[in-house]
Amino acid sequence: MGIGIASSSPKIPTLQAVEDQLKICGHKRDANVFELFLSQKELTDVIDLSRFKNLKYLWLHHNKLHGITFLTRNYCLTELYLNNNAIFEIEGLHSLPSLHILLLHHNELTNIDATVKELKGMLNLKTLSLYQNPFCQYNQYRLYIIYHLPGVELLDRNQVTEKERRSMITIFNHKKAHIVQSISFGRKVDASWDPRSPFKQKRPQRAPSEFAFANHSDKTVFDDPEDAVFARSMKRSVMTITHLNWDTVPTREEKYLDERGVQPVQMLTITLR
Repeated sequence: MGIGIASSSPKIPTLQAVEDQLKICGHKRDANVFELFLSQKELTDVIDLSRFKNLKYLWLHHNKLHGITFLTRNYCLTELYLNNNAIFEIEGLHSLPSLHILLLHHNELTNIDATVKELKGMLNLKTLSLYQNPFCQYNQYRLYIIYHLPGVELLDRNQVTEKERRSMITIFNHKKAHIVQSISFGRKVDASWDPRSPFKQKRPQRAPSEFAFANHSDKTVFDDPEDAVFARSMKRSVMTITHLNWDTVPTREEKYLDERGVQPVQMLTITLR
């Protein structure tokens, strides 16, 4: 399948790479192309791939790409591998509603807000990798991504946990956290943190050395709900229950038959707080 192009075009390497892939796979019609392997081709730009309407899998990792404006009409694309490039912006990704896997690690992304804005509309996105980008150095980077992209289940090769989802609500949804903590602990919570500055979180407060566990009027505020639950549990009285372990007491028949021999009766002790 030949395509006429001018010899001065900077996208000749991409066209050649695409043509080579079509020949290897034996595709004669663009509609039959479901995957393209264009990785490790030293590509700095890519031709418009909208001709491949049914393209689902695209490998472009380990090249020298700076942007991805060539992906605008590939609505069936479900897996996109763009890691190990020099990409500094991902404008155009929002037009890929079917994307399920997106690898963008080892690039040059610096604007975390612009990146999140571009990915927010991807309701099917489940696997995402962004590590080794400049914005990953921000404090609470991972929780920030989890908060804005709640559908992602695997981030940077690590499963998103329920604990992380609870933590991101406490940190980034300050209004919701205020309500939850007020209901849970029956007291006012600190509302001085500015949610518009997610990477300047106050240092977590811990129980002071003079904190008295027996003092139920204590008003210490915890940023981590689990710390508050632990402190509250330590205020409860200790209850000890001791009872006979009837499994060690021989029955009347066993006494007469002496099948089990003489064994001491055991007592079980359970301590609860």
